[in-house]
Amino acid sequence: MPEFVPLAERIVDALLESDPATASYAGDHRFDDRLPDHSAAGVSARAAMLRDAGDALSGVDPDGLDAEDQVDHAILTARVERALFELTEVREHEWNPLDHNPGPLLHGLMARPFAPLDERLTSLSGRLAAIPDALATARAVLRDVPRIHAETAVGQFTGTARLIRDELPVLLSREPGMRSTAEPAAAAALTALGEFDGWLRTRLEGEDTGRDPRLGRRLWEARLWHTLDTELPAAEILSRAWANLDRVSAALRATAAELTGGPADDETVRRALDEIAARHPDDTTIVGLAKVTMDEATDFVRQHDLMSLVDDPCVIEEMPEFARGVAVAYCDPPGPLETADVPTFYCIAPAPADWPAERIASFYREYNDEMLRNLTVHEAMPGHFLQIAHSRRFRAATRVRALGWSGPFVEGWAVYAEELMAGYGFGGLPVRVQQLKMQLRMSLNAIIDQLTHCEDLTEADAMDLMTGRGFQEEGEAAGKWRRALLTSTQLSTYFVGYTEVAGIAAARPFGATPKAWHDAMLAHGSPPPRHLRTLLGV
Repeated sequence: MPEFVPLAERIVDALLESDPATASYAGDHRFDDRLPDHSAAGVSARAAMLRDAGDALSGVDPDGLDAEDQVDHAILTARVERALFELTEVREHEWNPLDHNPGPLLHGLMARPFAPLDERLTSLSGRLAAIPDALATARAVLRDVPRIHAETAVGQFTGTARLIRDELPVLLSREPGMRSTAEPAAAAALTALGEFDGWLRTRLEGEDTGRDPRLGRRLWEARLWHTLDTELPAAEILSRAWANLDRVSAALRATAAELTGGPADDETVRRALDEIAARHPDDTTIVGLAKVTMDEATDFVRQHDLMSLVDDPCVIEEMPEFARGVAVAYCDPPGPLETADVPTFYCIAPAPADWPAERIASFYREYNDEMLRNLTVHEAMPGHFLQIAHSRRFRAATRVRALGWSGPFVEGWAVYAEELMAGYGFGGLPVRVQQLKMQLRMSLNAIIDQLTHCEDLTEADAMDLMTGRGFQEEGEAAGKWRRALLTSTQLSTYFVGYTEVAGIAAARPFGATPKAWHDAMLAHGSPPPRHLRTLLGV
């Protein structure tokens, strides 16, 4: 029987080398001059490596391992199986142009000073030089592109070109000796991006709408199983999400009545939300307000001694153009393997410039001052930023958990953090109203995710659900409908993850303070919740 730790380390190295994106996001910079290889030969080689890794892991008897290694064996096996499934069954690189966008991999080298500038520019030049071949491969392998994916890609690839045109000269002015290498690579990359933009736009000109972006039940349920790494079947998740929608709706009605007076009904909820929505930022103030709410949330966690804080830097800024079109905000942390002292980015997208005035007004009614406080709790404090900062401090015999982090745990913790902060009184009743509204959104995310991909939910019915049962503004609901079509199963991670993380939090042992238990929950990396239960003895 092979020894698990050296085997796991060899597999982790193979995973990192076979996918430069995974390596860069993890904080391993050995392959920063490369782009992922989506060619038929590249995909075939990666699939063969994954099959070999799966075979080797199946030769290990987990019962002979200690608890930590048993968990890592299970996580690594699931990571390998999921990667093989994505590559050979979903095959998104063959129909989703967003998979071919080099923007995030360029931005990581430009924005994070993890190494001297000349070193990063050398890697950046390598990536720029690889763009023409990578986009030629994209045109060769992409077929039957869904219209919504092509539309979103046009915007993102335009942002990538602007990133090269606007940001690279600033860096080269500080390191002029790199111009002779970087500028020709950048010129060729911009030409290739322009050609690819034209190719994408021709996909949008004809009558052909491309393939249906919905996966269908068989593929969606299989992907859900890999995404969640839980024993819950899809039907049970849907049933629980509907039940949670009813439970939270009742709590929201009662809280709205407490805030504004009147009966505990939907009309009172809408009146309360209208009052709260009147106080909102705009394009020029939304990032500044996010910075204020970060300070507020950090002070609140410290005052209530909810968990250990960290001194890691967090930069709050406007979302880069190449990343827009899917979510309103995101947390972009250093990878778990990163050794340099570099910041986390908490990014927020302003309303799209091409939206009509009434839709922009709707956007800022949704992302009002109190909703932004709740959003900062989720994305930053004590949500993603703090949780992932704790996760980066985890060390084990293998690097498995640096690669095998669980979306349900990460999103589940962030939603639990919203509930925790509101329960302790952060922001008072107005934030509590918004947090309950976000709980409705979380439940509806899981419902719409499943009904869209498995039961052909129509846009009109989805909008009715979100604006009716979810009390969402039209602009937010429209954006979520796009996201449901652009992604699959990710929208279910919030509800399932929250359910499991909140269950672990509720199992706090007698005598343990909330801080001690929260720190214990955060001390094992970002494992699937079912494995965290094992590690905590719950």
